[in-house]
Amino acid sequence: MSVHYYRELLNFCAKNLKDRDAAADLVQEVYARFLAVGRSGETVLDPRALLYRTARNLLTDHHRRSRVRDHESLEQLTEDELPAQPQCQQPDEVYAFTQYASAMFAAIESLPPRCREAFILNRFDGLSHQEVADKMGISRNMVAQHVIRGVLVCKACDDRFHGRKSPDAK
Repeated sequence: MSVHYYRELLNFCAKNLKDRDAAADLVQEVYARFLAVGRSGETVLDPRALLYRTARNLLTDHHRRSRVRDHESLEQLTEDELPAQPQCQQPDEVYAFTQYASAMFAAIESLPPRCREAFILNRFDGLSHQEVADKMGISRNMVAQHVIRGVLVCKACDDRFHGRKSPDAK
């Protein structure tokens, strides 16, 4: 029964693709999927609607794939025409971030051990001041002082790295 729609479906696809051979391949795939639905035991109430829905989905996929492939070979592009990497992947940006991360790491490492531990537990591990206090056996107030000291060291490092004068420096 669904074979009756073959020519109609072929014309529909050929009009969309503007290539009769490609349309014939696509219609063949439509029928393969249609038969798979029939073999799965599902009842098809409107075969024509299923065929057209499947064809539209395959046409959409075809257009998406052709859009991706519709470009010149990268080997044929000049250096100025090559697509740029995202800013975060540019070599200068990667280097600058590595330098910044190293400076921050050194700043945190410069903290006294207990201060550094409290700061890392709070800022990197996400523990509350009370949780840090319980874990380290110190008061919440002491944790707050350690965290503030760590934040100030990191802020000073950030200011130095970006060439800003610290408010304390005159």
